[in-house]
Amino acid sequence: MRTRRAGALLVLSVIAGLASYGSREQGHARAEPTEPRESLAAPAARSIHLDRAAYTERLRAMWLGGCLANWTGLRTEGVRITRPFFTDDDWGKPLGRDGAPIDFVFQDPWQADDDTDIEYVYLHLLTEAQTLHLRPAQIRDGWRAHVNDFIWVSNRRARDLMERGILPPETSHPARNPDALQIDAQLTTEIFGALAPGMPARALEIAHLPIRTTARGHAAHAAEFHVLLFSLAATVDPNKPRREEIVRIVREAKAFLPDTSKAVDVIDFVLSAYLASNDENNWESTRDALARRYQEEALVRGFVYRGFTESAINLGTGLLALLFGEGDFARTVQIGTLSGWDSDNGTATMGSLVALLGGLSELHAAFPGERWSDRYHIHRTRPTLPDRLPDDPDAEDTFTEIARRMADLVDLAVKEGGGEVTASGWRIP
Repeated sequence: MRTRRAGALLVLSVIAGLASYGSREQGHARAEPTEPRESLAAPAARSIHLDRAAYTERLRAMWLGGCLANWTGLRTEGVRITRPFFTDDDWGKPLGRDGAPIDFVFQDPWQADDDTDIEYVYLHLLTEAQTLHLRPAQIRDGWRAHVNDFIWVSNRRARDLMERGILPPETSHPARNPDALQIDAQLTTEIFGALAPGMPARALEIAHLPIRTTARGHAAHAAEFHVLLFSLAATVDPNKPRREEIVRIVREAKAFLPDTSKAVDVIDFVLSAYLASNDENNWESTRDALARRYQEEALVRGFVYRGFTESAINLGTGLLALLFGEGDFARTVQIGTLSGWDSDNGTATMGSLVALLGGLSELHAAFPGERWSDRYHIHRTRPTLPDRLPDDPDAEDTFTEIARRMADLVDLAVKEGGGEVTASGWRIP
């Protein structure tokens, strides 16, 4: 995210119906803590048992998948923000930034970027404080110490406000931060969902202030939606079709958001278009419909288009990749990379989510023979963080150790939620 920087057509009745939703541009505030609008009795009615070793491996896959998706998506970031957009036929062609081929990007070590480094900062702060509930001053002090370069849009505004003594959540107040409806929080806070597996309400609670460090209104709801998806990933049944389970958690996550939010309008629009399509490769038509509704015809539909780093259009492309990718990691990353606008961010988020669902085995199966580095170069963007690999001149941490530290924080979330922590895993009520 930087400021420098076809199968069958959709059924006309679907588009017409979606157009009747009305304006949800700002969304209404609601009392906290959040309560779901509709019953989520199915996942809540029984305990969830998670194996510690297996879930820790999935957390490692989440970081690996997120980095691959992030750097692949960066090839097209900001390149196509109006028609003509990329299509499947463009994959592999030298049409990316600076003429780079649009293709999967592997690294050793993996380089930090804004899709992973602020979440890494939050993990550091949580680990050091041994809490899931960061206070405003803790976030301010953590950002002042570690978040100084490689930040843009609302992150940049919030960081500047902190230097003036303003604490979160005032750093996202629209009167102080005119970029609070941009994409920022929806690519920096998904980690809180993974730290509260199967506990979506608790995930929202611990993510509330980090989200509102940079986001308000429908942008905050979009970030909450991502947090919820990462929490609900623990409820996905591996014995059921992945496509059906993804649709289920999308619906359940949406149920926590206010009906009046523009974020819900986007989710409804993309989900309805996907369900109406008989071709999982017909994602391009839905992407073009997104452009019409939220960019080209935004004003006549009661919306405002705020540029290629805005929350709404990129929420739509990320969800587009998740749904039409149908749980296939490589396909999800391809669609996200080709979708347009701020294409690294939604791609990184949904690549992380699909990798969390499928684990390391599915990542390896997607790229036979490829060597996956476990090393992470966080000092590329956050050089003040500890070097946990002092004997390695090129990296400062490993995803194996990152996942282990996350699993220790899951212990806290499960205990707070009234669950049981054992040496082998967690029982989540």
